[in-house]
Amino acid sequence: MHYLTITLQLIVGLSILNVWLIQNKKPTQWRGGDATSIKEEFSVYGLPDWSLYVVGFSKVLLAIGLILAIWFPILLKSSAMGLATLLLGSVVMHFKIKDPLIKSFPAFLFLCLCLYLVIAT
Repeated sequence: MHYLTITLQLIVGLSILNVWLIQNKKPTQWRGGDATSIKEEFSVYGLPDWSLYVVGFSKVLLAIGLILAIWFPILLKSSAMGLATLLLGSVVMHFKIKDPLIKSFPAFLFLCLCLYLVIAT
C-alpha cells in the first residue's frame, strides 16, 4: 500500500509539473475549446488573466507538496486535497464550455487519484 501511495504521488505531482512548467505553451488534445496553450485555455473559459497565475502557482506549489510528502507525510492530505479542489475546477470549466467529455478525462483521473490519496492515507 505504501508503494502505491508513493507511486500515485509521483504520477500526479510530476504530471501537474509537466503540464504547468514544460507543456504550458504547447497544444494538446486535452486543452479546453480550441486553445493551444494554457493562457489561451483560461481565456476560452472566460477567466481573468490573473487567475492563470493564481491557479498555476497553486498547482505547482501543491504538486511539489505532493512529491515532498513522500519524505514529509504531513503534507500529503493538504496537498492532495488542494489539488483535488483545483482539478474539480478544471473539470467544471470543461463542462462550462461544453467540451467533449474526453477532454476532461486527465483532470477527472487526477482528481480521483488525489481523492484516493486523501481518503486511503
